[in-house]
Amino acid sequence: MPPSCQDGPVIIAAADGSALGNPGPAGWAWYVDDDCWASGGWPHGTNNMGELMAVLDLLQQTAHLDDELRVFCDSKYVIDSVTKWMPGWKRKGWKKSDGKPVLNVELMKAIDAAMEGRRHRVHFEWVKGHAGHELNEAADRRANAAAVAYQRGVEPDPGPGFSGSTTAHPAAEVGQVEPEPDLFSGLAADDLDVAPTDEEHVVAMERALLSDEVRSDRAAVAALLHPDWQEVGRSGRLWTREETLDVIGPIEPVHFEVVSTARLGPDTILLLWRTSTDERSTLRSTLWVRSGGQWQARFHQGTDEP
Repeated sequence: MPPSCQDGPVIIAAADGSALGNPGPAGWAWYVDDDCWASGGWPHGTNNMGELMAVLDLLQQTAHLDDELRVFCDSKYVIDSVTKWMPGWKRKGWKKSDGKPVLNVELMKAIDAAMEGRRHRVHFEWVKGHAGHELNEAADRRANAAAVAYQRGVEPDPGPGFSGSTTAHPAAEVGQVEPEPDLFSGLAADDLDVAPTDEEHVVAMERALLSDEVRSDRAAVAALLHPDWQEVGRSGRLWTREETLDVIGPIEPVHFEVVSTARLGPDTILLLWRTSTDERSTLRSTLWVRSGGQWQARFHQGTDEP
């Protein structure tokens, strides 16, 4: 059993995020045990924002303690950001190696500040999401419940929080809740306040599935794939959802081109698109379906063009 909030010398917790639509109603949560957890979210956010905010709130609510903190995350994006990439980003003025601004920079800066003086006492460990890990599953349920609450227009249950904490459930500060440009590639920044059409939304999510930020985060990919997802690959192999999640990862940059979008029903869109590199051009089709207000990819097939 996991330790209670009052036990030491090691606090063991899981942190997780959720987004219905990514972006869409979003939630975050961290969990130690049934008497020690917290959650929150936003009406409009991304899965990565939820993952980061869960870690930030956990750090803030344990700031008054000298205990070691062990954090389970299913987001390699979050772990790598905190443990590998932040020093380089800071040296470059919070810019990535390609010169582009760091996504969710205010959340990143807040986490960096919360880690100050305790980096040797905070340890992150990756766990496979949706794979039965007790703490991860508990955090995931609460993060998803928070996202669903915002989808319904109500406040989520904030949880009991951490005993003795002087920072209880901090709200996101101005600048933290911001769209992630990679999820809306092709849309003008000034248009991000305008709700995209369903067709624009599925195109943005298809692009997201090609981005390193999403492909390096199993939970973010899982949120975009329907439970009954299947894929026929270029080789003709049939892939299940679990098989896809087990092998997906960053890829070499490809050129993305929308061929057509066709609405097959109120909640079904067929997207035809093409990827191309110096070596090949591949024609692809993805069937997107909407269930419970969330668009997810149901089927995909790719065929190399002559």
